[in-house]
Amino acid sequence: MHLAKYLARTGKAALGVVEDEIIRPLSLASGQYTTLTEILEADDPADAVRFMIDDTAERVPLSAVTLLPPIDDQEVWAAGVTYKRSKAARMEESVSSATVYDLVYKADRPELFFKSTAERVVGHDKPVRIRKDSKWNVPEPELALVIDRRGNIVGYTIGNDMSSRDIEGENPLYLPQAKVYDGSCALGPWITLPGAMPKLERIEIRLDVLRAGSIAYEGKTTAAEIARPLPSLVEWLYRENTFQSGAVLLTGTGIVPDADFTLLPGDVVNISISGIGTLANSVVQRK
Repeated sequence: MHLAKYLARTGKAALGVVEDEIIRPLSLASGQYTTLTEILEADDPADAVRFMIDDTAERVPLSAVTLLPPIDDQEVWAAGVTYKRSKAARMEESVSSATVYDLVYKADRPELFFKSTAERVVGHDKPVRIRKDSKWNVPEPELALVIDRRGNIVGYTIGNDMSSRDIEGENPLYLPQAKVYDGSCALGPWITLPGAMPKLERIEIRLDVLRAGSIAYEGKTTAAEIARPLPSLVEWLYRENTFQSGAVLLTGTGIVPDADFTLLPGDVVNISISGIGTLANSVVQRK
């Protein structure tokens, strides 16, 4: 089951279930659940959604709506160096601090960092940004966990953890500047509830970057390559934090372009994950 947040004809945010390129709207006017967060906090979100499907409402073609980021006011966090490929890339870009990344890859405690507030997140078919003060920018395709306030994984979506590798490589303490800025995080196109997701070892993650209509970069990996159990990442995130509306956690990237590749304005980043779909974003530099 795919749960989408979209812009209705009234100009207000609406929720619906995506089925075969159409959206079946949910009734939010009355009842126990009136927001995405409230649905995700239900004892059984899938049951709540099935109960809320409005069979009297007109079904809306997916191509006719603007999809919004599948988030209300949740914080977005990210885990780093969870793939062996990511560890190698970080060591290559930051020679002076290479051992830091090797140590965190092997350590019990994972690297976790704050990525974005909800208002900075962009959704499907909206532009992500590259920094004006960076010359080496890459997308980072990631499986994103949607977590309720109790720490339960209640859904999955696709995340693009945009990164300025030259800034982070200059000094690991610059990671917040390399990772956290307006338009640096994309989520979407919707949330897939757990019952519709394949097993972890069967989840393929693909990245295609189009430039002037041609492939400028492509790569793939599987979620099975994540070195840490997903529930463990959630446990560490929630260990000393309270998330009243839940959180979204990006689980790291196993697809890292070569050092001679950087995103350019006008590129289109497509990230596809089994069981979810494809998140597409164009690239811009200025707001």
